[in-house]
Amino acid sequence: MKLRRNKLITPWWLSLEKQPTLMWSLSLLWLLLIGWLIFLWNLGSTGLIDETEPLFAEAARQMTVTGDWITPYFNGETRFDKPPLIYWLMAIGYKLIGVNEWAVRLPSALAAIALMIFGFYTLRYYGVSSPAARQTRRRGDAETRRRGDTETRRREILQRQLWLTAGMGSAMIALNPQTIIWARIGVSDMLLSSCMGTALLAFFLGYAQKEQQTTPKTHPPTSPSPHPPIPSSNWYLAFYFLIALAILAKGPVGIVLPGIIIGSFLLYLGKLREVLREMQIVRGILIIFALTLPWYGLVIAANGKAYIDSFFGYHNIQRFTEVVNGHSAPWYFYFLVVFVGFIPWSVYLPIAIARLRFWQRQRWQSSPRSTHLGLFALFWFAGIFGFFTIAVTKLPSYVLPLIPAAAIMVALLWSDIFLGRRQEAEPTPNPSKEGNRRQNPPLTPPRRGTGGRRQRARRQEAEGSPEEKILPPEDESSQFPIPNSQFPIPNSQFILTGIFNFLLLLTLAGAMLYSPELIGYDPAAPNLPEILQQSGLTLQGSLIWWLAAVVTALLLLKRHRWRWLWTTNFVGFVAFFILVLTPASFLLDEMRQQPLRELSQLAIEIQQPGEELFMIGFSKPSVTFYTQRPVNYFRFDEMAIPTMQQIAKTQPNPPSILILNRPGKLIENHLQTDEYDKLGSAGIYQLLRIDKQALLRW
Repeated sequence: MKLRRNKLITPWWLSLEKQPTLMWSLSLLWLLLIGWLIFLWNLGSTGLIDETEPLFAEAARQMTVTGDWITPYFNGETRFDKPPLIYWLMAIGYKLIGVNEWAVRLPSALAAIALMIFGFYTLRYYGVSSPAARQTRRRGDAETRRRGDTETRRREILQRQLWLTAGMGSAMIALNPQTIIWARIGVSDMLLSSCMGTALLAFFLGYAQKEQQTTPKTHPPTSPSPHPPIPSSNWYLAFYFLIALAILAKGPVGIVLPGIIIGSFLLYLGKLREVLREMQIVRGILIIFALTLPWYGLVIAANGKAYIDSFFGYHNIQRFTEVVNGHSAPWYFYFLVVFVGFIPWSVYLPIAIARLRFWQRQRWQSSPRSTHLGLFALFWFAGIFGFFTIAVTKLPSYVLPLIPAAAIMVALLWSDIFLGRRQEAEPTPNPSKEGNRRQNPPLTPPRRGTGGRRQRARRQEAEGSPEEKILPPEDESSQFPIPNSQFPIPNSQFILTGIFNFLLLLTLAGAMLYSPELIGYDPAAPNLPEILQQSGLTLQGSLIWWLAAVVTALLLLKRHRWRWLWTTNFVGFVAFFILVLTPASFLLDEMRQQPLRELSQLAIEIQQPGEELFMIGFSKPSVTFYTQRPVNYFRFDEMAIPTMQQIAKTQPNPPSILILNRPGKLIENHLQTDEYDKLGSAGIYQLLRIDKQALLRW
């Protein structure tokens, strides 16, 4: 039955491999589907989320109003937190599609899509960790005679693995909580992650492609796939351009982190001087300066020391050396952030890192550049993780740029597993030793009754060497193992990781049931736990993860089915995103943000010329964006009253002011009912109009 099934399935799959145009078309469809579903679907269907997103949105809107594209402003005050790239992109969006949530979030969404596509492209060409020139040691001369051209078959399987690695890697770059959250919010974090991530991938493409250009034509290519036609010098130029964009997205960190990552990677391999010469580093620095210094020079000229102290001092140096805005956390904070933020793939991250055996430096130094993507991703991951672990101020978004590196490492692991291999060959060995090994393969001592040399050869052919045992083949691909990982993946380690995967899914199922109790009290939506419980979303989410856990357990019981664990996680996460996360975002928006939008619209309709608007008790910047007017924010009534009395004295007309606050506050308690009007209420908020003369009588 199995043989018959393989005859039906394998030709269809192999026919796709032999049609690259069709494969690229299907890959493009895959990327567009994920990009639309995860990043663009319902992107503008919910309002801006207080408190950070409206700050960016309004600063960008102010650029279109004032015509000042150099200095960002919010609510009439300068905003020096971030460089201008995110504001520029949002402002361009306003010009093209109007001032709305779509225009605010589109730069982040497109940045995430670009990063996903760039990751796919890189993995498609360098998504294996062994050179193509290596020969498979699993089969001997008898296998060659039986199968024909083993080299041709091996290359076909390598092509299959490249497509698998690229498809899975691009999906994991997109399908994780960290990426989804920041790609669907109009802030600068996703833009930085995309610019930095694509810059690092461009560097690696140039680094690996340089080897292809210098390889003599008489030697086989070290890359396991046809190399991309773009020369390495162009990739290095793209690297410098993208680094400049990263600096314009979030400042010096856009060059400091890539510098740490690339520098440590090249020092480890002993190639620092060699690669810096290839990159033409002086020319690259001049390109970066030419693209970034004009704006920094103009903003400093316009704002002087205030900008230097605020941006470079407070928002960069001080955030690294001191706790800013109370954002402190223990040293293990980012272990938790990465584990939760990269769910469900994070459970496979330890084994994906361990299989690289980065401590065996000489082996890596002797292997071709085209095999270094996994190692480069490890330095990428460790550089960002270590940098922000040392930094005193800690926020979950800081480690967002390491998510693509984690996805690459796990994709390299899963591409082996999905093709039915967990014990693979070692990295590129000494050619002479490898040749001797092929000429003199280790023989299993004969046992009595085996029939001598012929049966011994057949048994060795069936069992393979101890280092390269594979799963029982289910399809033809697993019958031709290829050395596509640097080091073996012991079955015991993988089954243990699979068990952790099962336990993680069970934990998620339980957490969904108890999520209303875990949320805690939210003053902006005090009834949120009860409403969330009544919505049925918690039960639905728990059921999704419970079903995924059951399927995972069933797959773990059959060893030749382990490869499908990735698919279970993928389907479960997509179902959770569509059926739970998206409806939950609508529910949260309805409870937390919609009341503010409604009262902001009411304020626009009834506000008199020159009438001041105060928000007391809450600081919700979305009110400024939706009213498109300056708002006076005060945390307490006692702080707001002197300002309102001063306005009443100096500006008697118009005779009233507007106040957006919660019912039962100090102001209403000090006023008679005929001294203020309640214009409307929504959620926990109300909009009042108060007579200025009443304020003066206090």
